[in-house]
Amino acid sequence: MTCEAGRDEARWDAGRGGDGRGQRGADVTAAAAPGLAALENRLRRDLAFLEEPAKNWVPARPGPEGRPMLDVAILGAGMAGIATAIALLRRGIRNIRLFDKAEAGREGPWVTYARMRTLRSPKHLSGPCVDVPALTFRAWFEAQWGAAEWEALGRIPRVQWMDYLDWLRRVTGLRVENGSALTDLAPAGDGLALTFRRTGGEAHVTCRHLVLANGRDGLGGPWMPAFLRALPGSLVSHSADDIDFAALAGRDVAVIGASASAVDNAAEALEAGARRVVLLVRRPDFPRVNKSLAANSPGFARGFRALPPEARWALNRHMREAGVPPPKASVLRCTEHPAFAIRMPCPVTGAAVEGARVRLETGQGPMRFDHVIAGTGFTVTWAARPELARLAPAVRLWRDLLPDMREDAELLDHPDLGPGMEFLPRQPGRDDWVSRITCMNNAAMMSHGRIAGDIPGISIGAQRVADQVLEQLFTEDWPRHFDALRRFDVAELTGDEWQVEDPLEAAPGD
Repeated sequence: MTCEAGRDEARWDAGRGGDGRGQRGADVTAAAAPGLAALENRLRRDLAFLEEPAKNWVPARPGPEGRPMLDVAILGAGMAGIATAIALLRRGIRNIRLFDKAEAGREGPWVTYARMRTLRSPKHLSGPCVDVPALTFRAWFEAQWGAAEWEALGRIPRVQWMDYLDWLRRVTGLRVENGSALTDLAPAGDGLALTFRRTGGEAHVTCRHLVLANGRDGLGGPWMPAFLRALPGSLVSHSADDIDFAALAGRDVAVIGASASAVDNAAEALEAGARRVVLLVRRPDFPRVNKSLAANSPGFARGFRALPPEARWALNRHMREAGVPPPKASVLRCTEHPAFAIRMPCPVTGAAVEGARVRLETGQGPMRFDHVIAGTGFTVTWAARPELARLAPAVRLWRDLLPDMREDAELLDHPDLGPGMEFLPRQPGRDDWVSRITCMNNAAMMSHGRIAGDIPGISIGAQRVADQVLEQLFTEDWPRHFDALRRFDVAELTGDEWQVEDPLEAAPGD
């Protein structure tokens, strides 16, 4: 199948009524539905006061075969993609479309590999509302359950957060093409050519600008040491995999790592009936302090980009070395099980198949398990993204920015981004096409801080990207805007509102 992107403007379609879901798979009372409808009416009215979303002002541009192309394609329809799309709509950039490889309702991590019971982010954060109060989680929650229930709420249930994102997508009228996996990205004249794999064949889309809002693995993938990757898939999983926890009942399971995902996966295995679950932690202790809480300020979110490279490097390195503690609730979820154990310090240095089990070489001697889960996080590894093979050698990296730096090679592989989170060309003049692409995923942290993937700063990142796209579209089209300005002839005065005095009829002495 081949399809060319046509010009189809997104519509901010507020006020269509709710679907009655307050929690995925559960129904709220009938009395709650009018509350959500009232919120959507409030949203529509608030936007009317602001005269938003603005009308489309971007001239159509022809793509291949003369057909119009998208002004913006957004890869990823999770939280970052939704927030970016809303920011673009507010700026009158409406010829946009989102693409996601997941089926509808399963975008992002929330109902796939995220396994915590509640979010660790405080409930009061504005999140992906893009400065529209009626689009906050709190507004959505209170419209259905009331202010008293909001006050009683501790942390936001993870699945309920996904329901909220589903509502954001619907109420803003975003067009999403699910089941679309990017397989190729290439420059194409004054734009970009995207190839997607879909059920039934390929689809081809052209766009002027691309936003990579594709999550924690957007420029890489899950990381595991090579000795674990060499094991059969039946014996090892990454915490981001679709794990069959029921199959772990009655078995001995090792979970490697001290991250939130490691602890949450340990809890899932315990609750599925694993005979024993051992958390193997390289450090001598869990990190106790969540340093990111000290960085949740407008200064960090809006000012980080203005720091010199050495300062941004130092801050990122410090955060990385300090680590992030797993949420207390997640730890208690594990320790309530007598089958749970923690070994620390216990670095894992090797693995081998031994019969039907895995033998792990650790700092506390060899250990044997039926299954190993690696809670070892994600990494920037361009080679893991073959669809970005043309982009990878053309972009400027932090190793280009700090050529004398030798430590922490993984951080050096992060892209050095421009002020609007756009990629910068490694060789200006030859690779300028890469600046049509913005990095609205976690790999932006080295250049812009944590505003592209985490709830506290996601709206700031979305608006920064939208402003960059706006400036690029406007400057590229300025001759057309100038021509339209010269041709504009809507008169405000007709000429009959006044009369010019005839100097010959003026009174003497005037």
